[in-house]
Amino acid sequence: MVNFWQLTQNELKKIYIQKATWVMYILLIVILFGAALITITSDFITRDYNEDTWREELQEENNKLTKEMQEEAIFQEYNTGLIEQNNYYLEHDIMPPGYGAWQYVHENIILVSLISLFTIIVAAGIVANEFKWGTIKLLLIRPSSRVKILLSKYVAVILFALLTLLFLIAFSWLIGALFFGVDGLNPHMVMEKNNGLAYVSIIKEVLVGYGFKMVNLIMMATFAFMISSIFRSSALAIGIAVFLMLAGNSIVMFFAEHSWAKFILFANTDLSQYVNGNEPFMEGMSLTFSIIILLIYYAFFAISSWIVFVKRDVAGS
Repeated sequence: MVNFWQLTQNELKKIYIQKATWVMYILLIVILFGAALITITSDFITRDYNEDTWREELQEENNKLTKEMQEEAIFQEYNTGLIEQNNYYLEHDIMPPGYGAWQYVHENIILVSLISLFTIIVAAGIVANEFKWGTIKLLLIRPSSRVKILLSKYVAVILFALLTLLFLIAFSWLIGALFFGVDGLNPHMVMEKNNGLAYVSIIKEVLVGYGFKMVNLIMMATFAFMISSIFRSSALAIGIAVFLMLAGNSIVMFFAEHSWAKFILFANTDLSQYVNGNEPFMEGMSLTFSIIILLIYYAFFAISSWIVFVKRDVAGS
């Protein structure tokens, strides 16, 4: 076990010693700062409400939003949602929280797709580059088995994904606190759910939202790792994985009229379709069904990587 963790640490060092890895983190920081600057200079947020006049402030907001809808039809749907939220606060006599760090973290859930892209790039090269650079022989002459070597590489990829996800959450919060402040230890806000508006904990929504996104993150990383192990081509692994990540939902919708579409991987990666009263993608699907499908795909990706890597002849590499 000690030897395995040494291998894993070595693989992590190889990932983080590369300039490309730090370029990814710098890009993420730039995006977070840029998004915060755009948000703070826009008219779409209220940083804080006055305890004595918050009802009047909400009424004023509603009047402004209504006027915008009358002038520009493009704001109809968005402004209607904001007005309904404001009315919920008024009807239930709840003073709304100002825009703060946790709201900013919640909005940045969309950036998990960017982390998926970064992880695909790392996973695609972690095995293929050993063959490309000719270092695979030096790696395999070590006393560790091929299974242990392959597993250490995969664990390093997953750790990279999780560390980068934690970095996104932590840095989002820090930037959010810097630009917008912190509104209490456990702020609540009104959010649109499938069964209507609800007053929910923002921190809980953050944990649930990022947790669901992790499913797709791990599946795409495992898929790219498999392609890298089988075809020894990082470019091929990146190309196929990124294409499927971007086109996965479109592929599912294209075949939606067929009953077998529910067995497609991307029809099952979004487990949020089973919470808050949401309707699943197709009849006959359930949380248990999707978990089983995901486990089958995961096992196929992992076993395929293992079989090819263990049995491959590297004498001519």
